[in-house]
Amino acid sequence: MKKVIVNDLMQNGYTYELTEPVGKNFAKDFKPQLTPKEMLSLGVFGGKYMTDCKKEFPDDWYKKAKLCHKKHDPELNYFGVNASQPLSVWREKGWINEKHDPRGWFQWYCRYYMGRRLPEEDLKQIKRWKAIARHIAQVKKNCRAGDLNCRRKQRQSLLHWAVDGRKL
Repeated sequence: MKKVIVNDLMQNGYTYELTEPVGKNFAKDFKPQLTPKEMLSLGVFGGKYMTDCKKEFPDDWYKKAKLCHKKHDPELNYFGVNASQPLSVWREKGWINEKHDPRGWFQWYCRYYMGRRLPEEDLKQIKRWKAIARHIAQVKKNCRAGDLNCRRKQRQSLLHWAVDGRKL
């Protein structure tokens, strides 16, 4: 078991343990199509997400990552559109676990991918991930297969949830 100590702009002295191998032993009903590294290299969250977390995650995640430390830049997103809501909205909706993952779902996913397991929080976040299925259905219903100009904002949002919106 490896212990991780986090010191970044949103957490200071937060610790967690990695109890599973990297990228393995996910819950049976959790099957993301993209790894955190792939998501970062495609361009998600306007490049602003987790720019101060490089010490926590593998260096190779950041080699081709499209990041912008200064501001949220939708042009860095794969589909070139803004598909993000402010963190304040996520907090208002109760989607943020301030103690464990103050940045939200993607931070949870990165840590889960690395091997952290928090059973109650994992169930909650996987349930939220499953709810993205309605967006997949809308893209499939309203777009010709492979038409990446159709519903670009929705496709970008799918990328935020580790669903490859390019393949619909």
